Amino acid sequence: MGNYYALILGASSGFGKEIALALAADGVNIIGVHLDRASTKPDVDKLIEDIRSTGAEAHFFNVNAADSAKRGETIAEIQNIFSKRNDGPTIRILVHSLAFGTLRPLIADDPNNAANQKQIEMTLDVMANSLVYWTQDIMNNKLMKSGGKIYGMTSSGGSRQIEFYGIVSAAKACLESFIRQLSMELGSKGIAVNAIRAGVTDTPALRKIPNSNKIIENALQRNPAKTLTQPQEIAKFIVDNYRNDSHWLTGNIIGIDGGESVVEL
Repeated sequence: MGNYYALILGASSGFGKEIALALAADGVNIIGVHLDRASTKPDVDKLIEDIRSTGAEAHFFNVNAADSAKRGETIAEIQNIFSKRNDGPTIRILVHSLAFGTLRPLIADDPNNAANQKQIEMTLDVMANSLVYWTQDIMNNKLMKSGGKIYGMTSSGGSRQIEFYGIVSAAKACLESFIRQLSMELGSKGIAVNAIRAGVTDTPALRKIPNSNKIIENALQRNPAKTLTQPQEIAKFIVDNYRNDSHWLTGNIIGIDGGESVVEL
């Protein structure tokens, strides 16, 4: 395999899983950060096996990506992996696909049912702030070079509201702002930073949203192909895009939804 690595935050399911598989099939080594319990460990083990069957390396870390100490330990492990190679290994791709947040209203008749400060701050930290911290550590340790690509997974919730999604929506809007800022600051280094706004996709994260069936039904009516977006479509885009050394496509929110977002009922 080559000297390109992809660091995928949220690598064990949904978008992260499919992106890891597609990149591995294209010759990219995978560094996966995920948080799974024992019940889902067999699925992670199977993913690692599938990645390695392509000939790519698979280094997975079952840690909280928003924990600063765990982040430091993981970065140190990546440096150790790279130190064993003499061909200039680099993180070519960073994917932020963390989907862990509080799905509660901001205001409730019973205040105990409303989101509290700790829950709001946790959601923003995991789903937005962590992108900045990982990018800082990657750059400070010179793990990414010119031609590198950074992708953050956003959603239409970054600019639209649905019930129970308010805090996650705020995190997505924050993530998109960080994407724009990072694209500006990293442009001189030849690194592109973009947000990917996928259409409604049937992932474990979507199923945790109350009334997710209504979201799915609405998307099926609006999508010109009358189908949901598949994680593989996002993976295909990243495979096509990372190969290009140009950083001129940067600072964008890239919609990959088969035209779903342009149709109104």
